Amino acid sequence: MPEIIDVLSREVLDSRGFPTVEVDVFVEGGVYGRALVPSGASTGEHEALELRDGDPTRFLGKGTLKAVGHVTDVLRDEVVGLDAEDQCAVDAALLRADSSPNKGTLGANAVLGVSLAAAHAAAEAKGMPLFRHLGGVIGRTLPVPLMNLMNGGAHADNSLDVQEFMIVPHGFSSFREALRAGAEVFHHLKKRLKADRLSTAVGDEGGYAPNLETNEKALMYLVDAIGAAGYVAGKHISLALDVAASELFDAKRGTYRLDGEGKTLDGAQLVSLYESWRGRYPIVSIEDG
Repeated sequence: MPEIIDVLSREVLDSRGFPTVEVDVFVEGGVYGRALVPSGASTGEHEALELRDGDPTRFLGKGTLKAVGHVTDVLRDEVVGLDAEDQCAVDAALLRADSSPNKGTLGANAVLGVSLAAAHAAAEAKGMPLFRHLGGVIGRTLPVPLMNLMNGGAHADNSLDVQEFMIVPHGFSSFREALRAGAEVFHHLKKRLKADRLSTAVGDEGGYAPNLETNEKALMYLVDAIGAAGYVAGKHISLALDVAASELFDAKRGTYRLDGEGKTLDGAQLVSLYESWRGRYPIVSIEDG
């Protein structure tokens, strides 16, 4: 039983140059686990709350010292003495400490940081990788990856309204082959964009961010790149979207603004647009629609 004996936290910078929360969970035997809490460029209105300081004199108000303080002053006392291997007990204690629906009291970045670091500490104490600790001694299956190849919305300064256009390489027998296929499509997509004299600069999450006339044009390029890489769209590789429609929503008018296309749609019209795309392209997932 690797008992949790201490918890530390600090403010660090993420890949975008903004602060995020880092947590260390220490267990008996001199072992510890460390985790950073990821942060997106946009936040859906129904997502758990990422607590920020709101002080405009530090990091444009995006500091995380409040969340760091909640880790060391509140959550530490809740988990010290618990068995780090009992992830359910650790998470239950964290949920009791912040019982709000969106973790807005202490911050989801504080709560998640402790949970993740505890999992890493338990894995270190057992001398095994994290996936083995979580998946069991015979755990060896990874999920199908969703690869973000084209960026728009809050992730890029371009004309695309949809935030993420992704590929889903599901028609392969191993994660290794799925990853290879995704990488090949990524490079063929660059060739297609360059051939059409479009920008191959990347957005916030590494996907290409060209200016296109419509959002559907991005779907067309992805299907074209899948074929150019030697795969069949829908059989080997399908598509997925993170629309981030919360970012498009005009609460006063109850409509969605597709500024890149110069359109304003109500909810039913937006759903109809998705249905028309799904009728023409192998889309298997739509996030924040």
